[in-house]
Amino acid sequence: MQQNTDDLDGLVRKRIRALRLAQGWSLEELAGRARLSQSTLSRIENGQRRLALDSLVTIARALDTTLDQLVENASDDVVISPVIDSAHGLMRWSVRADPGVTVVRQRITGPPPEDTGRMRAHPGREWLVVLAGTATLMLGHRRYRIETNQAAEFPTMMPHALGSAGAPCEVLGIFDRDARRSHQGATGK
Repeated sequence: MQQNTDDLDGLVRKRIRALRLAQGWSLEELAGRARLSQSTLSRIENGQRRLALDSLVTIARALDTTLDQLVENASDDVVISPVIDSAHGLMRWSVRADPGVTVVRQRITGPPPEDTGRMRAHPGREWLVVLAGTATLMLGHRRYRIETNQAAEFPTMMPHALGSAGAPCEVLGIFDRDARRSHQGATGK
């Protein structure tokens, strides 16, 4: 157990230093933001001072992160296999760090519906990128052409539909919890 505690302790110290440097901050600057002395912060980063919960909370806030993210233990489970929905041409991956987020890869073969009454609106947000081909996004009464490597992000309370622009296209979408629920309900998954 001591080995795991020491590993986590070292990991947290490295994260604090790495996040500070990524912000381009000196020890003095982060210490001021965290309301700690510069020497205290230096000893925390170098392992010469015990990691206290109250100090970690203020350091996490100063670094604009959460305590959970600061102390999160690295998982050996890095590779995530998709759930395949062959009936709808989908591959789904859950995001472990945020269980409310789902990533979906879809091959789209048909155009979006011409009848705006067939477009859907629901709570949430969606983000998508076209991996190959060209997609057509209907958003309200507007039509957007999204080419390979272009992305779109929109609130899903706006009536919307997605289709291909001519030839089939491949799309990678990211759905928040609300958007995911609505789309899973629509596909029966």
